Amino acid sequence: MIHHKTNLLNLLFLVTTLYVTAQSNLNKSFNFGTNSKALNTINITEAIAYAETTGYGFDFDTDENIKFTKQAITSKSSVYFSVKLPEGFYKIDLVLGDKKCSETTVKAESRRLMLKESKINKKDTIHYSFMVNVRTPKIDEHNSIRIKDRDKNQLNWDDKLTLEFSGSPAIQSLNITSVPNITTIFLAGDSTVTDQDVEPWASWGQFFTNYVSDQAVIANYAESGSTLSGFKGVKRLDKILSLMKPGDYLFIEFAHNDEKQKGEGIGPWQSYSNYLKEYITKTHEKGGIPILCTPTQRRAFNTDGSLKETHGHFPHAMRKVAKNLNVPLIDITKMTTDMYEAWGDESSRHAFVQYPANTFPGQSKKLQDNTHFNSFGANEIAKCVVQGIKDLNLDLVKFLRPNIPEYNPKTPDLISNWTLPMSTRFEIEKPDGN
Repeated sequence: MIHHKTNLLNLLFLVTTLYVTAQSNLNKSFNFGTNSKALNTINITEAIAYAETTGYGFDFDTDENIKFTKQAITSKSSVYFSVKLPEGFYKIDLVLGDKKCSETTVKAESRRLMLKESKINKKDTIHYSFMVNVRTPKIDEHNSIRIKDRDKNQLNWDDKLTLEFSGSPAIQSLNITSVPNITTIFLAGDSTVTDQDVEPWASWGQFFTNYVSDQAVIANYAESGSTLSGFKGVKRLDKILSLMKPGDYLFIEFAHNDEKQKGEGIGPWQSYSNYLKEYITKTHEKGGIPILCTPTQRRAFNTDGSLKETHGHFPHAMRKVAKNLNVPLIDITKMTTDMYEAWGDESSRHAFVQYPANTFPGQSKKLQDNTHFNSFGANEIAKCVVQGIKDLNLDLVKFLRPNIPEYNPKTPDLISNWTLPMSTRFEIEKPDGN
């Protein structure tokens, strides 16, 4: 009996050791600067382009933008730094600052905003932490998410973590730590929610990250052009459920594309409501917490300055499902209606991808989209979501960063007060869906 117990303890010790070793192998530390000589870290004293063989380096030819000081790297334009990593949740710890004043914005993967314009006085440093979800389409040995051809090259779906530093950044060090067990906030939705990979397109999902602390991680599986049935059909829901733990959250926002579906049994009170109930039930079965979000409004005004209800009965159907199943609901439809009407027809254009010709490289015609947001508009809607969490007094409040101001969509922010460095990667073709 003692012999068997000893063998069992030895096996348990071996498994634990292997697990700890595997996790520690995922951790990476980088120090930047010509004087970097720290132990147990990778000291980067010169501009190294990313390569598969090394598994780290400056990406998208931005090594040419870097200037090295004794204790940091600095730049006057965007710098991309990539590290080869497997799928997982990672805590990012940054030390920022240098002998001169700096201002650093950090985006992760497909332009998820993590730090907005952090101003640092000369000779000062700050420590800043956030969580990143690195993902792959794989679910198990036999199943994977079906990724659209146009999306396969997105930073969200490659085999590395990519961080973009923009503004006038100064980065001293970067530590990456695997955190396998952390509360996860999953997002399911369409183009108004997904991480838009390139400028000038943006969604609230990739700005929501900036308001969540390093005690939770956002895993945004939303897809441009998606419907409730389509999201399930390409196995994105399966992927979420395969990762979901008790206490995790699932935000669900669909309607823009569901409205275009036709056929027997299709509609807000039939297929749409039934799929919402299925998503909710499966989330509950995994011990997760579903949160419904009515769809963002399209920018479509009546002559009297009020907003047209382009979503028909779909928001009402979602509200009814939420009430019947006692599920929290954030009424983004109502909030964005108040927001757009407060701005008015003309000023509301500034929240959408509406730009004159030749604003961006290769853009010969004006962009005039009334569904998809730019960074300013996406951030305003992220603020609505954050305020919705507060108003519902959800337990999720404890994962928000402290001191986030109250937000009233009836008095939205103005574009004149918005600043954020644009990423250097552009695409003129609009996202799928409308």
